[in-house]
Amino acid sequence: MNENNLLEKLVAVSPGMEIWWDSSPVIFENWCRKLLAKASDGERETLNRQFARMVDKENPEISLFRGVTTNPSLSLQAIQDNEPYWKDVTYCIIKNNPGIDKESLFWLLYKEVVKRGSDMFLPLFEKTNHREGYLSGQVDPRKSFDKETMLKQAAELAAINPNVMIKVPGTKEGYEVIEILTSRGIATNNTLTFVLPQLMDCAKSVKRGLEKAKANRVDLSRWRSVITHMEARYGDLGGLRDFGKEKGIELSEGDVRLAELAIFKKAYRLVKEGNYPSKMLSCSLRVGPNVEGVRRIWHLEEKAGANIVVTCPPAFIDEVIHFQGQENISFEKNRIDRDIPKETLDKLLRIPYFEKAYAEDGYTRDEYNSHPSLVKTAQQFSKATNDMVEFAEKCLADS
Repeated sequence: MNENNLLEKLVAVSPGMEIWWDSSPVIFENWCRKLLAKASDGERETLNRQFARMVDKENPEISLFRGVTTNPSLSLQAIQDNEPYWKDVTYCIIKNNPGIDKESLFWLLYKEVVKRGSDMFLPLFEKTNHREGYLSGQVDPRKSFDKETMLKQAAELAAINPNVMIKVPGTKEGYEVIEILTSRGIATNNTLTFVLPQLMDCAKSVKRGLEKAKANRVDLSRWRSVITHMEARYGDLGGLRDFGKEKGIELSEGDVRLAELAIFKKAYRLVKEGNYPSKMLSCSLRVGPNVEGVRRIWHLEEKAGANIVVTCPPAFIDEVIHFQGQENISFEKNRIDRDIPKETLDKLLRIPYFEKAYAEDGYTRDEYNSHPSLVKTAQQFSKATNDMVEFAEKCLADS
């Protein structure tokens, strides 16, 4: 095992890049224990040093992790990671709120998970003068098309801690919410985003909101904006391969990864050239593909040199730490600025599903809500939310 893992090496050649933890921070220590338990004797000391660099409690400003992304699904995982502890937390909420119903209990529990996670990153937030150390708390995925409810929930989440950033979906209604929140100086993370029109719509909505905020002399000391591209959810969950087959085009794993990267790279370039105030965020990452018998990590390699956020779930970090063949992975400075191969792009552009995703005006706002990736992701997130409501209901019954 190398002393420095691949994420550390990527950051070393990428000025401005931030690695974020894609889960609730409350599970971090338990995750470390689990990795140590399955490690060999020779790996444990190196792993302990890597963990200490990921979250440096004494000097948070030098930690590898610069922020956090969460949502109800990830919060449910945090609860499942230590269910007895969270049952006690839930029972306490019930005791303090006589007559509470299951939906209200779920929301208070979710806010408590956000509170405890964001507390853990407040030192970094303060050390960096509010530039880093944000935790994304998401509005209820079941309300992704309800503007007024999202605005109400966003206000509640933002009041939890100064470093709570509001995760808002890339729906037609979501971009209206993002512009309003920005105008109020509230930090946002645009999620459920898969295609270039969404990414640029967010950049423009944030810019308009920021102009309003400045005109009204709104306090922007706790504001920032990130735009998430859910990469593999576009390529895999959205069915890129199936859409290719409809046109008689077979796509390899590498073709799919390059399709996702093409959208991200174009968005990164346009945001940079347009001097938009948002920062791109890369998520839903995968290890792969195999190239001439060698396993790659293109989702990381192709972003070398980028001034972006890369958010990584615990399982992906585990894969990266233990990646076999690390000597084959190289991070070339400014690789982010290199286009994907022309022959691959030409093939992809013959598939309408990709062609529309790659064009800045490929979708209207009215079309976002029916995009396959958004529909399927919203359904998955909503199910996880309902599972968290079910946990709350069981606690109510047992109290």
